[in-house]
Amino acid sequence: MTFWRRLSVNQVRSFWAAWAGWTMDGMDSFIYSLVLVPALRDLLPKSGIAPTPANVGYYGGLLFALFMIGWGTALIWGPIADRFGRVRTMMFSIFCFSAFTLLSAFAEGVWTLAFLRFFAGIGIGGEWSIGASLISEEWPEHLRTRGAAWMHTGYYFGFVLAALANYFIGARLGWRYMFVVGGLPALLVGIIRNNIREPERWIERMGILGEEWKIHHALTVLFSPKYRRRTILNSTYLIVSLAGLWAGSVYVPAAITYIAVNSGRTTLIAAHMASYSTALLGTATVLGALIVPWLAERVGRRVTLALFYSVMLGAIWLAFGYVFYFQHNAVAVFMVCAFLLGLGGANFVVYSFWLTEQYATECRASAFAFTTNVGRFAAAGFTFLVGAGIRHFRTMGTPVAMIALAFVVGLCLIPFGEETKGRSLPL
Repeated sequence: MTFWRRLSVNQVRSFWAAWAGWTMDGMDSFIYSLVLVPALRDLLPKSGIAPTPANVGYYGGLLFALFMIGWGTALIWGPIADRFGRVRTMMFSIFCFSAFTLLSAFAEGVWTLAFLRFFAGIGIGGEWSIGASLISEEWPEHLRTRGAAWMHTGYYFGFVLAALANYFIGARLGWRYMFVVGGLPALLVGIIRNNIREPERWIERMGILGEEWKIHHALTVLFSPKYRRRTILNSTYLIVSLAGLWAGSVYVPAAITYIAVNSGRTTLIAAHMASYSTALLGTATVLGALIVPWLAERVGRRVTLALFYSVMLGAIWLAFGYVFYFQHNAVAVFMVCAFLLGLGGANFVVYSFWLTEQYATECRASAFAFTTNVGRFAAAGFTFLVGAGIRHFRTMGTPVAMIALAFVVGLCLIPFGEETKGRSLPL
């Protein structure tokens, strides 16, 4: 309680609004991975496609890729937030992903679901950049690293909420009710509108720039001589992280379901195990998120990111390259790997404060949105290749394991990044 007393009312409310929005984002984005198999088994025949394991893998990868493209398109939220405000833009993004997720519950074919997930992705893609910018600008200088890192834990609490919803609702009532649950975050919009003010830093900066500062200016400045190098590198780092998340962690529930069924478990038990793995994944990432700010203040942003990259590299290769093919005790050992994947997944937390430290107020949200979302187009390609690889090899393990190589590239590029340890947030 002593810590929170050091913050103003608006700083506390801003944190919880950003945290809650990011939590709902995490829940929504992971709902699909949990209902992937039952949803496609139901919708593929209605679209004239046989629901074979190969087709489920192929079309699952395709829908993930379209979702990622939608998420990548969400880079437009950054310039909107820089021009019209963090709080206002946050409300629109939350309403967008909530509405299209709710509509997904009524999909009657695989292409309808693909269309709706694409637009849900556009809404989901805005929350991280807006929330991180809001907290970095609103919180005191000496606390903002912790604030941004703690905000990011919300995404993984969302994983746990998705797992609980799947355990109590999805496993009993079916996949459509999971999307109904995913529509609930729209209720946050009214709370945010009535209780949160824009950061003073943004208000003052926009007052100086005036009406002549247009949306496209925020994007243009990202490739000015001052920012070009770091924008390209940061975008590349995100491609690495996103490839690991969507081709590694998101396939954990499907992998556990496959392993459990192959070992003789019932479909209901397999669904419960998928929920356990998701909860374990999210819990481990929350633990990692609590470690990240402590590490970043001691060894720097680049070394911290390199450490978590290394954990992801080893965990993906071990889980999908070896454990997936075990004949005995595969479920138990894969659960251990899920914990390591969750811990390594905390690499995303580094970006929550590192990216905001590299750009000025007038382009901060744009830079964050661009670097975190443009990489999703490349990650969509990786995800589609994984789906195609599953169809070609008729196995999930090998294609997913190969994505670990992306982290080798990331580790080679980290030394060239901009180290911001000890620096104040740019005006």
